[in-house]
Amino acid sequence: MFRLMLIVTLIAAPGLARAEPTIGARLAATCAACHGTAGNTQGSTLPRLAGQSQQALSATLHAFKTGQRESTIMTQIAKGYTDEQIELLAAYFAAQKSGGRP
Repeated sequence: MFRLMLIVTLIAAPGLARAEPTIGARLAATCAACHGTAGNTQGSTLPRLAGQSQQALSATLHAFKTGQRESTIMTQIAKGYTDEQIELLAAYFAAQKSGGRP
């Protein structure tokens, strides 16, 4: 019985690890209108999110959420995310390949 449970766990584990980026990708869909698909902004007005460090992205989103950093739009958006969702967003954008500045 133990072997069966171990085998099932080992088979299922990779699928569980892939679930979080999917959640991050779904959360990031709301960012696409301003920050571009997968965080690759096409213009030069807004920052690219793709390829930035997870720590920097997380810190910035938390600063918007707490009001330490002001923005007309981002302050309101960030307040709607839980700390876990912010970490998922930061991980998703950090994992994306940056297209560089146009």
